[in-house]
Amino acid sequence: MEQAIHPNISVDCVIFGYDFEKLNVLLVERTLLDESSGKVVFSDLTLAGNHVFVNEDLKDAAHRILFDLTGIKDLYLEQLGAFGDPERLSGHNDQLWLNYLGYKPEDRVITVGFYALLNCEQVKIVLKDRTVKWYPLTEIGQLAYDHNRILEAALHDLRIKIRTAHLAFELLPEKFTLSQLQKLMEVVLGKTLDKRNFRKRLLKLKSLVQLDEKQKGVAHKPGYLYAFSKEKYDLYDDQDTFSVIM
Repeated sequence: MEQAIHPNISVDCVIFGYDFEKLNVLLVERTLLDESSGKVVFSDLTLAGNHVFVNEDLKDAAHRILFDLTGIKDLYLEQLGAFGDPERLSGHNDQLWLNYLGYKPEDRVITVGFYALLNCEQVKIVLKDRTVKWYPLTEIGQLAYDHNRILEAALHDLRIKIRTAHLAFELLPEKFTLSQLQKLMEVVLGKTLDKRNFRKRLLKLKSLVQLDEKQKGVAHKPGYLYAFSKEKYDLYDDQDTFSVIM
């Protein structure tokens, strides 16, 4: 039995992907074709989102929509907040798209934002009825609806969270170098970190364990490998000292 869609509530997901070089965002292509000529009326990009079902939990809706668009499931999502500007759907293309989908363009829709950060290499995108691809954060232009605002809010929150939690370590290999960790932090924070100061502060973390082994097969001087200890993180309450990662 097909479930009824709530016309005034939606969810939008900002999915950040780290590929060990840059920060990417998962975006969905939105293309409207002229019904008579088949020509493209417009084509742009949106976040992964849609309306929720009546009586559906918001986070369940976010997981469902992500799975329907990409095949990604069991992804940990942070709830970002609600976005309800009365003009958020008033763009010309947005009005045309809503009319095409059979919604009332004049209706107000409140969306709840979610975001996640994951390793691009560990996720396989399964394309369904829409084109969904990774786009470098630095190359993203104007998105549909108010999705630039949602993206900016998610990035701001991510940059706070990655300083105060063990999120960064979950994106790295089980064994990693301090250079790899610094690169990740620089990519997410969008700025260059002083190497000496960063390492000095980083080594204060009790949950960062230096291993008795070094890199192999590298052209430069091999660096020591490290591992993250979740047990020590919980035992020593390292979440209060993760602000050293600046």
